Amino acid sequence: MPSVTDIPTRKTANFDRRISVAPMMERTDRHARFFLRQISPSTLLYTEMITTGAILHGDRDRFLRFNPAEHPVALQLGGADAAELADCSEIGAEWGYDEINLNVGCPSHRVQNARFGACLMKEPDVVAAGVRAMADSVDIPVTVKTRIGVDDRDSWDEFRHFVETVAGAGCHTFIIHARKAWLQGLSPKENREIPPLDYDTVYRLKQEFPDLTIVINGGILTSEETRAHLRHVDGVMIGRAAYQNPWLLAELEEDVYGGVPPATRIEALEPYIAYMDRQTLAGVPLYAMARHALGLFQGQRGARAWRRYISENGPRKGSDIEVVRLAAAQLAQAA
Repeated sequence: MPSVTDIPTRKTANFDRRISVAPMMERTDRHARFFLRQISPSTLLYTEMITTGAILHGDRDRFLRFNPAEHPVALQLGGADAAELADCSEIGAEWGYDEINLNVGCPSHRVQNARFGACLMKEPDVVAAGVRAMADSVDIPVTVKTRIGVDDRDSWDEFRHFVETVAGAGCHTFIIHARKAWLQGLSPKENREIPPLDYDTVYRLKQEFPDLTIVINGGILTSEETRAHLRHVDGVMIGRAAYQNPWLLAELEEDVYGGVPPATRIEALEPYIAYMDRQTLAGVPLYAMARHALGLFQGQRGARAWRRYISENGPRKGSDIEVVRLAAAQLAQAA
């Protein structure tokens, strides 16, 4: 087995991955990513997991289209067949994505039945073959998002072997959800909450593989926690906390990147309102987009009125951007 020093030449990214937003099914679609980009210019954004079958045999425009404003943006693939992963990586690069990521962390039964996701941790050679084919097909970084173990296969030696095997195939960046996954008996939601977090294992991975880029994920809720993790690893991936409280990304933009986020939440919302207006005219249902902004005013006076008005009126047939404008007016009145 090749050592980490034998990894093929690193394909450098033209972006900073210290902060990223996790791929989340039914959440990080192209509309959500456009919205989050208005809050943080620097954060790396990920698509939802898209299966190789959907790309090869489905509507590519539906699955892969994104707005140029979303850059940097990574495409996450779900699959196990090396040739299909290579083809989809090449397609993703042609569409303009900045990174191709392989999902080796999803524990859902549907994904297991298709033999990809977290269950692939039990087959490091299969993952390595896929990564090698992906890396050979594109000139952008190929990364892996995984767990620290699955079921009773959660020893340090097994985890280390998995990383070393996949790194030897050309993966320089690992995004580690700091929990193991139980493939039987727990739902995907329970797998995000019940297995205990083990940040020390991720820190140890970085210590033993200093040449790899290690990004930590799982249970990270605040800017303070994020900055504490960055003392041990190269990056932090935020999941549902960034979706439920998008303004967290403004704090991170300033605290981590030293950037200048929008001065107010309304300032971040205004370009998204214009975006939603254009998209509704093109036939996109308003609520498919407005739902992503429900948490924008979390903790602010009037936030409940904002959420309620959009939730009650946004899904109605024929709803247009006036729903969001009226919700914002209620918010201002409450404030």
